[in-house]
Amino acid sequence: MSDFNMLIDELVKFRDARQWKQFHNTKDLALALSIEAAELNELFLWKPIEECEKVDRERLKEELADVFAYSLLLAGKHDLDVKEIVLEKIRKNNEKYPVDRSKGSARKYNEL
Repeated sequence: MSDFNMLIDELVKFRDARQWKQFHNTKDLALALSIEAAELNELFLWKPIEECEKVDRERLKEELADVFAYSLLLAGKHDLDVKEIVLEKIRKNNEKYPVDRSKGSARKYNEL
């Protein structure tokens, strides 16, 4: 069992013990993920870069955990292998952003 599957299993146990599965449809998981990502962004809103680099680690851990949890629940709901889909995305991005054209550049792939 992968670490990702173990985490999904633990999240599902937590959810099921509280009978929350009824609330974990695809739409609501995606919305929850977006909301948690916004809460993560809120840690940095209106702050200078230097201050952002000194973010409160406990708050950062809490918000990242929420983002990861909803991401994992959504992946698990659709029987997606997290490792596989991330590696696939890296391969695709390797094609879209070849090192020789994208190194040191923040341009989008269609602008390289």
